[in-house]
Amino acid sequence: VAVGGSRGWITLLVLVVLQLVAAASASALPLVINTWAFREAAETAWRILRLGGSELDAVERGCSQCEIDQCDGSVGYGGSPDESGETTLDAMIMDGNTMEVGAVADLRHVKNAIGVARKVMEYTKHTLLVGESASLFAVRMGFPYEDLTTQKSLLMYSMWLNQSCQPNYWKNVVPDSSESCGPYKRPGKVTCKEEQTISERNILNHDTIGMVVIGGNGTIASGTSTNGAAHKIPGRVGDSPIAGAGSYADSTAGGAAATGDGDTMMRFLPSYQAVEYMRMGADPTVACQKVISRIQKYAPKFFGAVICANTTGSYGAACNKIPGFTQFHFMVSSPLLSQPTEQVVDCI
Repeated sequence: VAVGGSRGWITLLVLVVLQLVAAASASALPLVINTWAFREAAETAWRILRLGGSELDAVERGCSQCEIDQCDGSVGYGGSPDESGETTLDAMIMDGNTMEVGAVADLRHVKNAIGVARKVMEYTKHTLLVGESASLFAVRMGFPYEDLTTQKSLLMYSMWLNQSCQPNYWKNVVPDSSESCGPYKRPGKVTCKEEQTISERNILNHDTIGMVVIGGNGTIASGTSTNGAAHKIPGRVGDSPIAGAGSYADSTAGGAAATGDGDTMMRFLPSYQAVEYMRMGADPTVACQKVISRIQKYAPKFFGAVICANTTGSYGAACNKIPGFTQFHFMVSSPLLSQPTEQVVDCI
């Protein structure tokens, strides 16, 4: 009887432990995590979830809050003018249940880029619309056609012109792009120079909002919004609207989003890779670090960071350590926190 009693107690203890683990996991959900200290965006997404909105609703409204607030001048209208002085927008949204994606790139004259991206997902069989055609689609969907230029963006553009168009994204052209404005053309004989780092500039003006939202049942959605790199060559599209690069969501594994030098980061599909690391059992922090380390091998001076979260509500982040960027700030909202909270991770 004593032995049977011991087994009974052991069985009971195991059940209690399993229930506690399940309860702990459940209490970590729902979850909202987004890049940078964009508190209003986090609060908006969290409020939508608490009011019964879907994960997609939370992502869309959270990112659109940043578009309205012109977060750091790098999201929404009136920031990051291109070489012609125009502000254009990139955005995407992804449903981790159906794996559907809606995205827009080089969007002109429409302020709510993430909203248009969702309409691409819901009302077309396409994934990505670009340029003026994307703007025309947005107008058909009911979005107002507006000027994205502001006095601030015009001043940025004017100052850049007065600084001989420095810095810019050209290389191996004439006249020398490191000393003067264009128009540039291909030289008769190409002499490749060592590519100059543009990390310092990106730290100051390229803070894409990336967001991952996980519902109470583990359903995941993700999204991004940005006005891209300041003084980019017109037509340039970065990582933000590209599924697997800017963000990725899979309700069977996790979600991730990236921010930083999109021209470098998009070549490695960091958000997709992070989700796959989590699928293989990696802790979210480790998954983020592995993604950053992978890019470091090829571009040690790149500017970038990644946020990761798995289906249990565990989360993490990682960034590449370079001069002027040694820590990465991000926002987290969950039942374990009394309010949306800014968190910090040391770069590797």
